[in-house]
Amino acid sequence: MTQFTDFGLAQPVLRALEEAGYKTPTPIQAQALRPAMEGRDLCGIAQTGTGKTAAFALPILHRLAQNPRKAIRRGCRVLVLSPTRELANQIAESFSDYGRHLSFTNTVVFGGVTISRQEKALANGVDILVATPGRLMDLIERRSLTLEAVEILVLDEADQMLDLGFIHALKRIVKMLPKERQSLFFSATMPKNIAGLADQYLRDPVQVAVTPVATTAERVTQEVIFAHTGAKQALLGHILRDPKIERVLVFTRTKHGADRVVRGLEKVGVPASAIHGNKSQPQRERALAAFKDGSCRVLVATDIAARGIDVEAVSHVINYDLPNVPESYVHRIGRTARAGANGLAISFCNDEEKAYLRDIERTTRQKIPVAPFPEGFTPPSRQEAMDAAQAEERRPAPQGQRPGQRQGQRPGGSRPGGGRPGQGRGGDGGRGGQGAPARSARPEGAGRSQEARGDRRQGAPQETRSEPRSDNRQRTPRPQGAGPGEGRAIGWLDRSPRS
Repeated sequence: MTQFTDFGLAQPVLRALEEAGYKTPTPIQAQALRPAMEGRDLCGIAQTGTGKTAAFALPILHRLAQNPRKAIRRGCRVLVLSPTRELANQIAESFSDYGRHLSFTNTVVFGGVTISRQEKALANGVDILVATPGRLMDLIERRSLTLEAVEILVLDEADQMLDLGFIHALKRIVKMLPKERQSLFFSATMPKNIAGLADQYLRDPVQVAVTPVATTAERVTQEVIFAHTGAKQALLGHILRDPKIERVLVFTRTKHGADRVVRGLEKVGVPASAIHGNKSQPQRERALAAFKDGSCRVLVATDIAARGIDVEAVSHVINYDLPNVPESYVHRIGRTARAGANGLAISFCNDEEKAYLRDIERTTRQKIPVAPFPEGFTPPSRQEAMDAAQAEERRPAPQGQRPGQRQGQRPGGSRPGGGRPGQGRGGDGGRGGQGAPARSARPEGAGRSQEARGDRRQGAPQETRSEPRSDNRQRTPRPQGAGPGEGRAIGWLDRSPRS
């Protein structure tokens, strides 16, 4: 059996792996480590949870250890691009974990936080920079960052990056990089646009692929409950009153829908938190921390916000709304039944979502069993549900918020992050941040807030925005001797190793 010691990794890296109890690489790591260590370009197709962060982090740290040199001022030697801030933060922490015995510098930059602190961190240059495309472009435009000395480029979750409309930003970023560099692309799927991007930016790449995207976890018990839209909230509240449900992720298609679900649960005495792109960074961190430590057992999330969340022991996944992209269903339910544990994925399906259900069953090549309403549950009539929804719309607005104005929305507009016209936005990897000065417009799509762009996919109406697909990050209890990414349990600010 292949061991990490078989690849000739630098001793400080092997020492960190040994201390973490990692011995055997995952399939994606076994295929990617050697060519990446040799400086070859690489295109890896693998789902979240297969250990692909370590598949590029370990060879990069090995190369830095073999060729130590100081980064130039306001520059970096390694650039890792990530679609969301949660994932970017997780990648940066993985580098810190695996490289704890190496002398190198790394930092992470994304929107939603003060840009001046990030400029200060980059002033003397860093070895490894993990960034979301929007904030990266902000720093470049402010002349706080140069990419002229990048030796290695990593594009993680490439399919998600393109789904979020970052193609224009990516093209601009790549033009600023040296032609002589190593490029590593990782994606959960290989649609034509990703294949075209790989052909354009990779030189004679090594192709590695594991775990088809249509594969669903074997230990996940799946079921679908047919319920009209107005019955979903009451059905969810009834299910979550069961104390046996220890930790549950509830998925909605929209940010407004996530907030509405949380309010409905709180009315029936079920504490819950929501995480989505309209939440500030501190709000997201607090919600994740509470979900991780068990003080809040219900987390309601959109696909985009859930990307990068690593939480152990998720016993249930509930699809309050079925996703309009079949692969997202696979990624959602993969958040439970980790490392040999069993899990349950329950999907609510109304009449309009039956087409989504057919697409999911076609993609996964399996029929999802239909389940009846749980014992003791009587669904409200459509008229009762309609009356309740109208009462919700008429409820008094929170202090300082106008009637009909969504929570977190500025009076007179809904610009992400509340930015003034011409000023930066603070979304996931979006433009600017707190205190960002006005600047001239740039080409469409270059760093626009991820969820703002993603909401316009699939022709979704403005008021019922649909968020794009996401292969959510998973947390998995790691068996003894497993490789990084095979189940090391991590948390939002937990510094333990992960992939």
